[in-house]
Amino acid sequence: MNSLRTSLMLLVAVPLIAFAGDKTPAKDKTADKAAAADCHHPAEATKAAPKPEATVATAPAAQENWKLTRGEALKGAAPVKLADLLAKPQPHDGKTVRLEGTVRKACEKKGCWMELATDPQAKGPGVRVTFKDYGFFVPLDSAGSQARVEGVVKVAELSEGHASHYEAEGAIVPRGADGKPREVQLVATGVELRR
Repeated sequence: MNSLRTSLMLLVAVPLIAFAGDKTPAKDKTADKAAAADCHHPAEATKAAPKPEATVATAPAAQENWKLTRGEALKGAAPVKLADLLAKPQPHDGKTVRLEGTVRKACEKKGCWMELATDPQAKGPGVRVTFKDYGFFVPLDSAGSQARVEGVVKVAELSEGHASHYEAEGAIVPRGADGKPREVQLVATGVELRR
């Protein structure tokens, strides 16, 4: 009787353990494109979207200073102050840097971008952080976290459609003297978040 019970338990447990241990993303490209389109980022809709990653389970009092890492480990790129980058972005355009700041806003659909600011309450411009090759996301509730990121700086002029989309999600998109939407972006290879 015990061997029958053990056999039945193994018959059920082994596939469950194998399924739980499989971290390989699904290869259904149609589902990936649909998921990317859900975030209303047309340029990203043709890229494979990773499955959303769960946030770290934390006990509120026990782990108030958690650290969550996404993408590659930070490699020690030259640190640049966020305020300096926002004041004079052109010298850093195309260069790999390390930034630290507060996450003022994150994409509420999938976590496929976040905005770093020196003061999250200020209405001034921030740095939009996207993730290299659309390869990883941050938790939807990242706003308010402290972030350390490494990646390539890009000074970009946005289309009116993209600017309107970002503004509809709560982002602040600066406009130049000519009224065109421009922003400082960072395409991150790695992100660390702390609360």
